Amino acid sequence: MEPAEINPKRAVGGSGFPQGVEVAGRSDNPDAHLATHGADGPTPGRPIACESRPDSTTLLGLKTLLRERAGELGFQGFGVVPVATPLPRRDYYLDWLAAGRHGDMAWMERNNHLRLAPENLLPGARSIVMLGVNSFQPKPVNASYRVARYAFGSDYHNFIFKRLKKLCAFLREHGGEQRPCVDTAPVMEKLLAERAGLGWQGKNTLLVHRRHGPWLLLGAIFTTLDLPSDPRAKSFCGACSRCMDACPTGALTGPGQLNANRCIAYLTIEHNGPIPVEFRAAMKDRVFGCDACLEACPWNRAEDGAIADAALLPHPLPVRLRDTFAWTEGDYAACFAGTPIKRLGLRRWLRNACVVLGNTGDAEDLPVLEKVAAGDDELLAEHAAWALARLRETTSPSHAPGAAGLAFGL
Repeated sequence: MEPAEINPKRAVGGSGFPQGVEVAGRSDNPDAHLATHGADGPTPGRPIACESRPDSTTLLGLKTLLRERAGELGFQGFGVVPVATPLPRRDYYLDWLAAGRHGDMAWMERNNHLRLAPENLLPGARSIVMLGVNSFQPKPVNASYRVARYAFGSDYHNFIFKRLKKLCAFLREHGGEQRPCVDTAPVMEKLLAERAGLGWQGKNTLLVHRRHGPWLLLGAIFTTLDLPSDPRAKSFCGACSRCMDACPTGALTGPGQLNANRCIAYLTIEHNGPIPVEFRAAMKDRVFGCDACLEACPWNRAEDGAIADAALLPHPLPVRLRDTFAWTEGDYAACFAGTPIKRLGLRRWLRNACVVLGNTGDAEDLPVLEKVAAGDDELLAEHAAWALARLRETTSPSHAPGAAGLAFGL
């Protein structure tokens, strides 16, 4: 089993960063498509209408009941794919790893005999049920910095996994053996979700849903039941390149291709070392993750006004980043308990906070940064020194450099 890694690109894939699916030159208007075809996925809390009660003794009837249960549990995306379905661009994925475009996420190099052959993950498995939860929500009005929207509330690994287990229990009543996965196993969720009809893998490498855009968090259930499959979703990216154009660091190097080493989501969440100097200014006020390529997607226009699942509603965030430099590990854990941010750890949070203060801070942040720059932690000291130099270009010239600034030649 894979460790429960933080997924910077939100599962919007369980393997973390994209396997890169080139999308066909298909063009469509999101609003017109919705008007013509409707939207995929059950409405949470609302049973799916049917002329008569499905017969659970048939696999089709069982699938209908399962979809209804999924909607009641809050899943907006639902689809089924055969476990032995061919995964596109296998060679591309292996080349992507060989080129080191996954950064230092070494876990992606392990267990590819399972990741690339999902039929081996559960002996006797016949089907994979793919499910999605919408994570879109408005930005907090009082935040002086940004975190990825999926991280505002409870850790999706936990609450989605609990819901998957409830669906597994339902299937067990009908003779199936199941394995639920939410970034906890070597599974290419985005590719499988596309095959199951939830959406298509867009040029930003994320799964794009016709109603919820690129905001679905994905989970999977492997089952020994041979459930009827759904048709593969078609791509409607067409000639659009807004997500690629919006990337602050040029991490999207081609349609469906991502270099994680340039991605702010990767650098602020998964990466353990220093943030490369060339990307620090582009981080702006982002202290955890980046939603630039999601927010640019025109399929967000199809969002029907639904807000994220209640479990994702925002937890309180610290008002001022500089206050978090006085925290202990215990303070950090208490503030972010139950959220994806907790896994980042205090040290990487402060590393990122130094960069954000260098980009957006003011004179009141200088004393905190000077203290960090004079500290024993080399990683934090270097980032604080960078922030000091950048801040002093924009703050009052009457502010004399402190001892830490002089020590770093500022």
